[in-house]
Amino acid sequence: MSKEELLTQIQGAEILPGSDLYEEIHVLKADNERLVMEMNEKYHTPQEIRAYLEEITEKKIDDSVTISQPFYTDFGKHISFGKDIFINQNVTFVDLGGIAIEDHVLIGPMCRIISVNHLIDPKKRRGVTAASVNIHENAWLGANVTVLPGVTIGKNAIVAADSTVTKDVPANVIVAGTPAKVIKEI
Repeated sequence: MSKEELLTQIQGAEILPGSDLYEEIHVLKADNERLVMEMNEKYHTPQEIRAYLEEITEKKIDDSVTISQPFYTDFGKHISFGKDIFINQNVTFVDLGGIAIEDHVLIGPMCRIISVNHLIDPKKRRGVTAASVNIHENAWLGANVTVLPGVTIGKNAIVAADSTVTKDVPANVIVAGTPAKVIKEI
């Protein structure tokens, strides 16, 4: 199954342990973990980081993208990067559900972008559901921001440091807090 077919199949689905889909995801995830550990085990030039990320994502990464070490992703195949992106150190992408980062985005240190959640039903708790995260052009996530599954961050939006984003952020606003709320238009 292609990564695009996999992404389509998992959106909103309950993925339960023991299912063929759950097992396939974990095989792909294990290979990604090896590459992420190699990338983070020592210093690499920006070009080397992009080369690792191209292998992890199976997509071309533009030379204008800068990603500081360490950078973590659990799945890797469902990330897309635009151009002129800066991602600071200790950022984690949980990308099984898809994470799309458009051009000119800034992501501060220790941010977490999460596209997967566990199921509410205690009997199915080990299973997961996935929903894509989209960060639009020129958005800025301050330090230690968490973005939860299914959220879209609008064009030019700013998410203040230490915020948790639980629902969509409109374009041209500043949000802050947990849960993040609009505090100013820009």
